[in-house]
Amino acid sequence: MTAVASTRARIRTEAASLFSTQGFNGTSMAELANAVGITKSSLYHHFPSKQALLSEIIEQTVGRVTPLVQEVADMDLPVRERLARAITLHTIEAIRDRDAIACFIEEGRYLSPDFMALHVGNRDRYEQVFQKIFTAGIESGEFMRQDVGIAARAILGMCNSVVRWYRPDGHQSPEEIASQFAHLAVHGATAARDMASSDQGYVR
Repeated sequence: MTAVASTRARIRTEAASLFSTQGFNGTSMAELANAVGITKSSLYHHFPSKQALLSEIIEQTVGRVTPLVQEVADMDLPVRERLARAITLHTIEAIRDRDAIACFIEEGRYLSPDFMALHVGNRDRYEQVFQKIFTAGIESGEFMRQDVGIAARAILGMCNSVVRWYRPDGHQSPEEIASQFAHLAVHGATAARDMASSDQGYVR
C-alpha cells in the first residue's frame, strides 16, 4: 500500500468511527484531521468534502460485501441453506466492520443528491440479493408466500441492529449471534408456509 493509499485508509477508518459515535453532522473536518494526525488542508487534498468522504466509506463497504453475499445466493444449495449463509455472512461482516456499516445504515441519509443516487442504487441492489433468495424459496414451496421486499428489509433490519448493541466483551461471539439470526429468519420463513391459504396480499 502506498503512503497516499495508507493515509486515505486511515482517514476512512477514523471518519467512520467519529461518524458512528458522533454523527456525520456532529463531526467537523478539523476534528477529523486532528484525529488522523494531519493538517486540515492535507485532509482536503485526499477528500474534497465531508460528503465525498462519507460516500467513499459507504461505497467501499457495500462494494466489498455485496459480491460475497451474491456468491452465497448463487450457490447450488437448498434455499434455506443459502438464506442462512447469507444472513450469517452479513451479520459477521456487520460486526467486524460496524463503524462503516453504521455509516451505511444511519448516516447515509445525510448524503447530498449527487452522492445519494449512487448510495440508493447500491443499497437496492444489495437488498435485491435477499429478495431473490426469498423468491426462490417461495417458488420452490419451501417458504411461505410473503412480500419479498418487506421480508428482506425485516431480516436486514434485524441483522443491522447488531452494530449498536454488540460488545466484544459480550457473552456471545459474532458467529453465535449470526447463527441465531439465521435460525430465526429461516424458521420464520418456513414455519407458516402451509398456513397460507391465499395469495391475496402477497407478491412473489
